[in-house]
Amino acid sequence: MEIFPDFLRTEVLHPLFVHFPIALLLVATLFKIAGLWPKGKFLDLPASILLFLGTLGGWMAIYTGNLADGIVSRNLCDPTVLKTHENTAYTMIWLFTSALILDVVYQAGILNFKSSIARGLLIILLLIGSGYVGFVGHSGASLVYEQAAGVNIPSANCDEFN
Repeated sequence: MEIFPDFLRTEVLHPLFVHFPIALLLVATLFKIAGLWPKGKFLDLPASILLFLGTLGGWMAIYTGNLADGIVSRNLCDPTVLKTHENTAYTMIWLFTSALILDVVYQAGILNFKSSIARGLLIILLLIGSGYVGFVGHSGASLVYEQAAGVNIPSANCDEFN
């Protein structure tokens, strides 16, 4: 039984790149919210770093998802779920990318605008993006658990495990 070569299938790369950005982006959102209070100011820089790393990882997840799309879409019973997953993933990553750009502009003082407006808009983008994370994850789980997208299905008698 060759486990390692089978593990490097293109459609398996996507789940490897998905889960860290989810955690990083959600924690960045929590840290940015906590940073609104005076005792939470120390979380602002770590939140910005997590937002950067999570957004970068999110774009890697988009890339690997596009690679997997061509393989798993051929075997799906309902390809509209895949299209929904893809479209909402793009919306989600653009929300976080916009939040990252706004955060960099705000942190660097590039534009003169009221900080409360910038921080409020940043939090709104992060919260909406976090909501999209849940929806994208739900549609992705639906692809895997309901339609076996990217899943290696063993034979009826499981001979490959003996």
